Amino acid sequence: MFSAKRSNLAKVGALSTAIVLGLSACGSSTPKADSGSDSGKKFIIAMITHETPGDTYWDIIRAGANAAAKSLGVTLKYSSDPDFTKQATLVQNAIDSKVDGIAMTAAGPDALAGVVKAAKDAGIPVSMFDSGIDDYIRLGAGQYFGSDEYVAGQALGKSIAKAGGKHVLCVIHQEGSVALEARCKGVGEGVKSTNMQVNGTDDASMNASMTAKLQQDKSIDWVVTMGAPVALVAAKSIAAAGSKAQIGTFDLNLDAAKAIKDGTIAIAVDAQPYAQGYMAVVSLYLYITNGNDLGGGKAVLTGPSMVDKSNIDKILPFAEKGTR
Repeated sequence: MFSAKRSNLAKVGALSTAIVLGLSACGSSTPKADSGSDSGKKFIIAMITHETPGDTYWDIIRAGANAAAKSLGVTLKYSSDPDFTKQATLVQNAIDSKVDGIAMTAAGPDALAGVVKAAKDAGIPVSMFDSGIDDYIRLGAGQYFGSDEYVAGQALGKSIAKAGGKHVLCVIHQEGSVALEARCKGVGEGVKSTNMQVNGTDDASMNASMTAKLQQDKSIDWVVTMGAPVALVAAKSIAAAGSKAQIGTFDLNLDAAKAIKDGTIAIAVDAQPYAQGYMAVVSLYLYITNGNDLGGGKAVLTGPSMVDKSNIDKILPFAEKGTR
């Protein structure tokens, strides 16, 4: 299992390489990176997420997945829809096209249960990442890569309380996402927290909603967002409301990393999406070609990794590369 503090994602690639080389040394049939297998079959892996358009978090997921696919010589087909029912349709499309493996998120697990079973019935292995840690075994996925969102939320809540925070506004930008709800629940374990639902596809609407709430309740001294782009909107809301609230966010991107550097954002909880995308693809490849089960049925954690003033100088170069 990866350490939640392991920020150098090059180690993830080294781990994958070591696994493949180890299998070769033990006499296992190791696929050739340029063909997908010794028989020359080109494996096709579908990656299907609930990406919200414009959320740069998913760019980092895809960067990791594409790097893994390129190194292994497999074809990666990516698709997404923030509507969980439509995401299920995309999974069914992948099944119908007879892909070799499916890597997917499960923020809306109940809407996806039927298609995960359909994949299993069709003999197509499924790995989950980013969301679904509490449901992947029940749904029938073989592996999970990501953060325990509730535990990550607890960690952030405790950090805010330690910093003197008294009242958090926890902003959820995607309705029905069990992962985002788990984050806010965890935050509330460590510090007083009020949840707020906003429309994550409309920056102007989010800004107006957060500004109004901050003007209404002057006791709010922290705003916690579920994504880096929303954190940047929250900074505008805080200024418009004349509030002195600090910002904590889940997830990281280059703009958020720069905002931590200049003090606009106090802390980010990074689930290391590059590692998630990379390992979701690698795990399917190793299972298909060698029957390996990374994690042995247990979730492989890629976070939470806390990013703040104390370590931003080390993290920023990786954010500039698109791997954090």
